[in-house]
Amino acid sequence: MKILFLNGPNLNMLGQREPEIYGRTTLSEIEATIRRLAKSRGVEVDFWQSNLEGELVTWIQESAGNFDALVLNAAAYTHTSVALRDAISAAGTPTIEIHLSNTAAREEFRHRSLIAPVCRGVIAGFGSMSYSLAFEAAISLT
Repeated sequence: MKILFLNGPNLNMLGQREPEIYGRTTLSEIEATIRRLAKSRGVEVDFWQSNLEGELVTWIQESAGNFDALVLNAAAYTHTSVALRDAISAAGTPTIEIHLSNTAAREEFRHRSLIAPVCRGVIAGFGSMSYSLAFEAAISLT
């Protein structure tokens, strides 16, 4: 089994950006945790981050036929990107939307996800553990 973890804008700033909301764990630390978990379960994972919407779109498109599941933390693009939504729909790779914070408990503009309707499910509000929960959910999709 192969799972692709994609991370959107500003997630490269984890650990230093608003730690009261996003925690102090860095994206590199989250990746290391997921890689250990994957190794223990015999699962292959790739972990990519970009601040560029088009790059994320390309990676989603390329997931088709190359990955069994996609875990996507689209960050701010969650609420604005029709392009990501269309890429998820077109690629057909089972996708799980994740967030570190509980977006429903935050600013009103964060309450609506454009990508959730084309995802299998959403995990939000568990900090860095959202990634581990998504890993387990992704395994259950196949």
